Amino acid sequence: MNAFYAILASAGLVMAWLATSIRVITQFERGVVFRFGRVIPAIRGPGLAMLVPIADRLQKVNMQIITMPVPAQDGITRDNVTVRVDAVVYFRVVDPVRVSVDVQDYVSAIGQVAQTSLRSIIGKSDLDDLLSNREQLNSGLELMIDSPALGWGVHIDRVEIKDVALPESMKRSMSRQAEAERERRARIITADGELQASTRLSQAAEAMAEHPAALQLRLLQTVVEVAAEKNSTLVLPFPVELLRFLERATLSEADRPAETAVTPSGPAATDDGLSIPRTPHIPGLADIDPPAPLGGRSTR
Repeated sequence: MNAFYAILASAGLVMAWLATSIRVITQFERGVVFRFGRVIPAIRGPGLAMLVPIADRLQKVNMQIITMPVPAQDGITRDNVTVRVDAVVYFRVVDPVRVSVDVQDYVSAIGQVAQTSLRSIIGKSDLDDLLSNREQLNSGLELMIDSPALGWGVHIDRVEIKDVALPESMKRSMSRQAEAERERRARIITADGELQASTRLSQAAEAMAEHPAALQLRLLQTVVEVAAEKNSTLVLPFPVELLRFLERATLSEADRPAETAVTPSGPAATDDGLSIPRTPHIPGLADIDPPAPLGGRSTR
């Protein structure tokens, strides 16, 4: 019986020793061992780590990338505009021993450095840079944060400016400026279109002047386009060139030789065989005798 109790006691001691000397380190962690308060340079990797009871103390350090939002900071830009800027910092631990020994709380230290650097970058930049040149500002902000972080065993992977909050008055001014810029571009585009259209129209007019039949073809094309709409009323423009043609035909008719002319009482014959009645002669004022003066004789 005494032997049984002795075995149980020894088993309990072994279990207590294992409980105090064995630690489990996950894949994304690294272990820093302090023996009697002094750090051991050998870093414990993931898996089981054996410790000396009472003498060793294990501190686990997370090696994952940490995402830390930087609170929005109020500042005045170089061109005297009040803005509110917030950012986000991505960093990770590269030296677990330095993180455990050189800095008390590396996450808080990185946060304070990020806020200070963000305020500094706001004061050194213009408003246009904050709105449009984000990549260069992100690189400068990352360099400012990474300089002290390297001495703590931390590496800054990336820094991004998330949002730039502007006053309402500045937003209205920028919207008016953008609207004026868009209106200017629209007017320039319209003027360019008018210039090109006038150039093309002048070329078309020259071509129609050289070839009068082109105007007739254009007229027929316009009639086809209007007729495709299935309108009940069709307004057909009468070309001036056709009137000029008729006028030239009339003038040529008037310039014929005397032997081909017809008497005024009879109808006039055209080239196509049609007869056009002559306008009868209406006496004018010159054909009427003037009245005789009263009390005298006529001088005629």
